[in-house]
Amino acid sequence: MWRYLPVLLLLCLWQVLCFLGTVPNYVLPSPVEIVEGLWTLLVTGMPPGHLLHNHILYSLYRVAWGFSIACGLGIPLGLLMGWFPSFHRVLSPIVELIRPIPPLAWLPIAIVWLGIGMRSAAFIIFLGAFFPVLLNTASGVLSVSPTLIDAAKTLNATQKDIFFKVLLPGSLPSIFVGMRVGMGVAWMTLVAAEFSGVKDGYGLGFMIMTARDIQKPDQILAGMLVIGIIGFIIDWLFRAWESKIRPCV
Repeated sequence: MWRYLPVLLLLCLWQVLCFLGTVPNYVLPSPVEIVEGLWTLLVTGMPPGHLLHNHILYSLYRVAWGFSIACGLGIPLGLLMGWFPSFHRVLSPIVELIRPIPPLAWLPIAIVWLGIGMRSAAFIIFLGAFFPVLLNTASGVLSVSPTLIDAAKTLNATQKDIFFKVLLPGSLPSIFVGMRVGMGVAWMTLVAAEFSGVKDGYGLGFMIMTARDIQKPDQILAGMLVIGIIGFIIDWLFRAWESKIRPCV
């Protein structure tokens, strides 16, 4: 429990500075005011009637779509890039050309192609998650020791056996790292993508923008707190899933 002591001391100092007026509440609300803002989001909503749990569900739905597509394409392509050198040589220049472009730079063209709403948000999330998943998967395959592959060949293993029983299990740690990094990028990208607007009026990014428009800094920071907590829970779930999967392969 000692590791939480600095956080507790920081919160106490923050609250005291706000109480003394050293830090104006319109610049940085106190922890107590942020908790009150969180309660307002839960029972009243932002905008009023749009409750916090619905914002969370809509944001998770958008992330699930974009991240699932990123994993569905990124993992197989990464395995192929790591397994076939010729495939890696062909695909690598394209990847390195597109990868440095920030996902949010695609937002204007995504709106032109797909409009404002679910599809454009899922596309931006896909771009944010795809490259970490792809490159970590390929790196995981390349990191498998050639000795293991040679040993499998001496036991008359087929190419299929080597792929599914040597390369895939050996690359799982890197695949999970790519998925965790990709999910983190996807979660950050989602909130920014929702800043541009959503048709249904729900989403954590949209909620924060609405609170900004009516000058509610306590609810802005409360929304940021919710985003951080959900991101922490998602990462914890990934680590727990990895700890259960890896002993089985």
